[in-house]
Amino acid sequence: MDAFDVVISGYGPTGATLAHLLGQCGLRVLVLERESAAYHLPRAVHFDAEVMRVLQWIGIADAMEPLTARHPGMRFVDAAGRLLLDWPRPQEVGPQGWRSNFRFHQPDLERLLRGGMAALPNVTVRTRCDLFLVEEDSEGVTLRYEDMARGKVERVRAQYVVGCDGARSLIRRFIDTGMEDYGFHERWLVVDVILNREKPELGDHSIQYCVPERPATYVRGPGLRRRWEITVRPGEDATDIARPERVWELLSPWLKPEEATLERTAVYVFHSLVAEDWRRRRLFLAGDACHQTPPFMGQGMCAGIRDAANLYWKLALVCQGKVQGTAAEALLDSYESERKPNAREYIQTAVRLGGLINTAGTEAALRAALPAADGSARMESIAPPLGPGLGRGDKAGHLFGQPRMADGALMDQALRHRWVLVAEEALAAGADLPAGLALVTPATSADAAAHLARLNTRAAVLRPDRHTLGTAETPAELAALLALVLPAPIDTHEPEMA
Repeated sequence: MDAFDVVISGYGPTGATLAHLLGQCGLRVLVLERESAAYHLPRAVHFDAEVMRVLQWIGIADAMEPLTARHPGMRFVDAAGRLLLDWPRPQEVGPQGWRSNFRFHQPDLERLLRGGMAALPNVTVRTRCDLFLVEEDSEGVTLRYEDMARGKVERVRAQYVVGCDGARSLIRRFIDTGMEDYGFHERWLVVDVILNREKPELGDHSIQYCVPERPATYVRGPGLRRRWEITVRPGEDATDIARPERVWELLSPWLKPEEATLERTAVYVFHSLVAEDWRRRRLFLAGDACHQTPPFMGQGMCAGIRDAANLYWKLALVCQGKVQGTAAEALLDSYESERKPNAREYIQTAVRLGGLINTAGTEAALRAALPAADGSARMESIAPPLGPGLGRGDKAGHLFGQPRMADGALMDQALRHRWVLVAEEALAAGADLPAGLALVTPATSADAAAHLARLNTRAAVLRPDRHTLGTAETPAELAALLALVLPAPIDTHEPEMA
């Protein structure tokens, strides 16, 4: 029977990202996917700089960036076209080393993710395989699946299993967990079109139309791709409203049939759910298997990529035997305790945005839906820290930026999967650095000081996922912080990074 360190169920963006990261750490990984190929039509259309940084680790960021469109921001307007809320997005390169937001075509991303897997001989991908049984014991997990191409049932063993298998997750059923429900369950018609030629009057901003009769969303994609999401009213038939003639009727305020080709129409039920349990012993959940969000923040796929970034290095350290016993259990438990509050905050914000859209966008609704919005009716992007877990202090769990090294390269190009201390030279001098910990100072990075200033600290220890373990202002605080660094570096198998 074949044996693996980790079996991943599901080969969408979350599963493929996790497979890349685990594979780069030298783990033996099996990916099981029921479908024969990636879905060829649009799904997710947005990701942010945090996700692009993870794609940089994988080695596909430079190939992905030219395939994206700039995203100047989102605007909320009422039925008369009056601006209710402006949510601008910075256009310059930001602290993560990339622009803050990107519009993209999901099949482009999946092609790059899958194509890059060939550089990882320790990762095995088996498509047309239907997983149906997962049995845990004290030593590992036995999985049974049907290879549908051959009509044969196979068995494999793994130390751990991660369900990246979507909203109807089989692994979630084996974990036997319920879902926290934040009250948003609505049907929306999603329409993807390809324009026959440029139509600049549509604009580059995403627009939320807070119209009482029929709330809607417009999203620009790369090239000539455009998307509308339109509310389906109670009592309307999902099949009828997705008919082309009905779709063109709904699109008539913006577009005529001769101006574009319908690429996809589908009615989705948008949910706001978070799994109560993300782990049971050797089974984990990631992506839509453990959280589902309304689309108004554009954070559905991003949340799954964040899950993979948080979980991969913890599984690597445990599977490599670098962390054992109760320490290993605490490390693996920190995945849920850190990621769940972060995912929940994004989802609850998306629910509030949905409330604004569906209450016709009055000023009173704006204040109720987004209490943090100021009188200028502008909104800033949220960046919630991780929940309680491995870190220490009130600045633990914050995503740290990516300094540039003396040769101009971004930090993660040289220090991928490493623990890093970013510190002032005077504070770092004489510190007893743990094995495998890299040091970045203003002497080795032109903008390290700016990154420290952004967090208002003199020193920060960064985990492999680039969240802060904590910060320090004095030699004593730094010594206490360095004592929390896990004792051995991750072993890696390092293909070239883009």
